[in-house]
Amino acid sequence: MTRKAKTQDIPALLEIYNYEVKNGVATLDINEKTQAQWTEWFLRHNIKNHPLIVLEENGIIKGYASLSSYREKEAYASTVELSIYVHPRFRGQGAGTALMKEILNMAREDKTVHTVVSVITSGNAASERLHDKFGFSFCGKIKEAGIKFGEFVDISNYQLIV
Repeated sequence: MTRKAKTQDIPALLEIYNYEVKNGVATLDINEKTQAQWTEWFLRHNIKNHPLIVLEENGIIKGYASLSSYREKEAYASTVELSIYVHPRFRGQGAGTALMKEILNMAREDKTVHTVVSVITSGNAASERLHDKFGFSFCGKIKEAGIKFGEFVDISNYQLIV
């Protein structure tokens, strides 16, 4: 079941995110987030057009999805950046699809949201397939935009007008 994230979920969300910081390429953060940093991030959600939801089954959080500010300039207020993270134990089981479906429904229902964008790091084919499945358009690649695990990585930009 998907639901709005609660403050009690912060440790589970942080665990999922920090796993990706240490082991994956879904984020270009290279240092794990602290509880205080993650709480600050959490508090910027579930206000305005920035929902944060979790997929929970039997008391276990399988993943989360959020819509965040795309840029800080006021003209970007109707554009949000999508993030979806799934706990490694639950990947390939439909969690990403369930989260994507619900977060996009929320974006479509929110009349202040016009565009949803995602920045996907090279090597994250599962995320690219998920975005393709939901009708996102590939909008270009920035070569060698960051360094993760000592190697340059590209980022691909995806967009969906809702």
